[in-house]
Amino acid sequence: MLCLSIFVAIVLFQFPADLLAQEKPQPPNSQPPAGTQKPRPSTDDGQTGQEIAGQTGSDELGKKGDRMFGVLPNNGTVEGATRILPISRKEMFKIAGENSFDPFVFPFVGVTAGLAQLEDQEREWGLNASGYGKRYAAALADNTIGNFMTSAIMPSLFRQDPRYFQLGEGGIWHRAGYAASRIVVTRSRSGQPQFNISEIGGNGAGALISNIYYPSTDRTVSDTLMRWGTQVMWDLLANEMKEFWPDLRRRIRKEH
Repeated sequence: MLCLSIFVAIVLFQFPADLLAQEKPQPPNSQPPAGTQKPRPSTDDGQTGQEIAGQTGSDELGKKGDRMFGVLPNNGTVEGATRILPISRKEMFKIAGENSFDPFVFPFVGVTAGLAQLEDQEREWGLNASGYGKRYAAALADNTIGNFMTSAIMPSLFRQDPRYFQLGEGGIWHRAGYAASRIVVTRSRSGQPQFNISEIGGNGAGALISNIYYPSTDRTVSDTLMRWGTQVMWDLLANEMKEFWPDLRRRIRKEH
């Protein structure tokens, strides 16, 4: 959480002044933002001709997000798309797997488990090496279950697109608001805006499942709701990073 918070602070206070400008009007005959484009129809389990935007080399399809800071996985992001192709179930599960088992995920989970140990969360597990191992396993399970529920299982059931489509234009607060709103608003497979049941319901289901492996003293309603809210908060911060990372990446490259 600390590193994500630092990133958001950098975005909000260190970017050039032009990012604080009002949203730029679109020129005549321009295509609307990516979030309003209607994708081509596809079967639920077949390939769409493009497993993820950006692999065909077409500018209008955007491109797949790269690693943030060269480390953090960013597989479910599409940058700069003006035309969106629907995603197959196979690709949903691929994204969930990449985000769950990326090599850099494991040390990051280790840090979160260490913070939980410092705060003596799940007190029943103790503060020894065994307790840290249990916290690490629980944190890894939380992350993996959350990814698969929100990026693959729930989107498949409710026919939603789990990817994040970068807005990429307008003032900084407008873009920050858009990124935050994607927690509750998403795209259907037909391209229509919908309540993001994949995010809210997926993390809720993950929190309920976590009661299987958390200590009995941490299976209360309040503890379950806390884990649910924590996962949603992580995803909200991740959306902010996905929205502004391309701007920060350009600035870093320019300076170097």
